[in-house]
Amino acid sequence: MRLVDNYKRQIDYLRISVTDHCNLMCGYCMPPLSMQQHADKLEVLSFEELHQLSLAAVAAGIKKIRITGGEPLIRKGIVELCRMLAGIDGLKELSLTTNGVLLKQFAEPLFHAGLQRVNISLDTLNREKFKKITGRDLLFNVLAGIREADKVGLSPIKINTVVMRGINDDEISQMADISLKKPYQIRFIEFMPVDKGRPFSFKQMFIPIQQIIQKIPNIDRTHIIFPPKRSGPAKLCALTGAKGSIGFIAPVSRHFCKTCNRLRLTAVGNLRTCLFAPEEIDLKSTLRKGASHQDLISLFQAAVIKKPREHKRITPTAEPLQDHSMYAIGG
Repeated sequence: MRLVDNYKRQIDYLRISVTDHCNLMCGYCMPPLSMQQHADKLEVLSFEELHQLSLAAVAAGIKKIRITGGEPLIRKGIVELCRMLAGIDGLKELSLTTNGVLLKQFAEPLFHAGLQRVNISLDTLNREKFKKITGRDLLFNVLAGIREADKVGLSPIKINTVVMRGINDDEISQMADISLKKPYQIRFIEFMPVDKGRPFSFKQMFIPIQQIIQKIPNIDRTHIIFPPKRSGPAKLCALTGAKGSIGFIAPVSRHFCKTCNRLRLTAVGNLRTCLFAPEEIDLKSTLRKGASHQDLISLFQAAVIKKPREHKRITPTAEPLQDHSMYAIGG
């Protein structure tokens, strides 16, 4: 079965948030503690419910599932959830996005449970900057987690760096150089105006992807290809002689709505067809009322039909497009 929306896009990728809590305090994702609003424990989907919805999603046409948060590794029993999802017939890829703080202890059991690859958020290699960005002195833990993930065989390892002017833009070349010796994909992501109420100026911190590229010496610009591809939003190239690659994700300067292939399921069971669209489809209520497997399949099919052609265009001077924070939506 295939999920195809009204604009002929095949939707085959589901991101599942398992928690809206995190053990870091990155300013572009988590608001100050006084502004955080977390879901009641009873409102968060159980692993059995996540498995049930995932079974329906895969039956409907989903081929790839990514586990996200918040920080998914703080959810008790996350290894068992991976085992449950990895066993779904028809699922081609199971991955996870993490900040890496707990990855050293979880990498091996996750790999043996069926997790195939991991994305790790890392915005700096400088300890003091890490403390400033995340509010925690845990850079050593993240680096140890990356090494462990590599050691146990999670592949490919993708390192996501949100570039912020005046904060970490002086480290772009250093981050790119990681790919020289390691077979990792280092991905630079444009800073986005995700939600309102932030104590910083998006316009001041935003750096377009072309300026990011210019800060990387020896990059082969002939292989930076931005035309739409179904492989995902990152456009790849490499440094000469590198074991790994470099990716660029440009949600602001180069929108990729035309090739969007994903849905997002929040920790409380709401399905979002677009990161920046305010509409959500309540799957949890239907599920908890005793919906059949076919009923759930039909919900995914109906949701895809409602997927918009594109979201409101983001520009470097744009106001944030929504009131929700990323921790509440899922990374």
